[in-house]
Amino acid sequence: MENLILSKILKNKALKLRKQTLEKFYSMGEAHLGGSFSMIEINIYVFYVLLKKSDKFILSKSHASIPYLLILHDLKYKPKFKTHLEIDKKNNIFCTTGSLGHGLPISIGYALANKIKNKKNKVFVLISDGECQEGTTWESLLIANKFKLNNLIILVDYNKIQALTSLNDGLPLDNLIKKFNAFNIDTINIKNGHSFTEMKKKINLNNLKKTTAIIFNTIKGKGVKSFENDPIWHAKKIRETEYKIAKKYLK
Repeated sequence: MENLILSKILKNKALKLRKQTLEKFYSMGEAHLGGSFSMIEINIYVFYVLLKKSDKFILSKSHASIPYLLILHDLKYKPKFKTHLEIDKKNNIFCTTGSLGHGLPISIGYALANKIKNKKNKVFVLISDGECQEGTTWESLLIANKFKLNNLIILVDYNKIQALTSLNDGLPLDNLIKKFNAFNIDTINIKNGHSFTEMKKKINLNNLKKTTAIIFNTIKGKGVKSFENDPIWHAKKIRETEYKIAKKYLK
């Protein structure tokens, strides 16, 4: 019963965040709705369930920054709304991101520093599946393995679409779990990256022995059927007619 109540609360938060994100996109003339909507549930679960006060969160795919910034405002921080994040530690933004492939290396640095200082807090970093095509990602995993960074949690938004095409058409990432495992990274596979019930069942971050990657299989544009799995919504600005369509879905 407790899990069902938690799931319902989180679902309501996710719907509210989608509505707020849509409004921000429309009022700002902003794009990147697809990748923002795919990671709504990831953001909600991390900030309202997993993240402790002493932990750090880094958004590497910060072209999808709006939901993250809205959550920070809900938590009484006051960062400026912008597409690509700039460091603002007092408002819980710990590094400048936007150039893909940079957030994970910076997170490695934070996690290693914490380990050297014997700090117990964790570092969470949210990366895109497109970033798993970047060499810096795999170099970072070599470092994470070398220093046994069991305080590092890598969250992968695996929506399988990048920019104007699918991952398979661009540069396939077959067996992403096996790729992480080959670098001695533990993996948790969330088959439905929008299911809080599955997250609650599978994610246990106590007594980790090594770096852990959580792979969330998500849907780009999730929540607005007309937009889902369409690469055009990676960076398309919302027109009035499309805004009205989206609002009908998000009731």
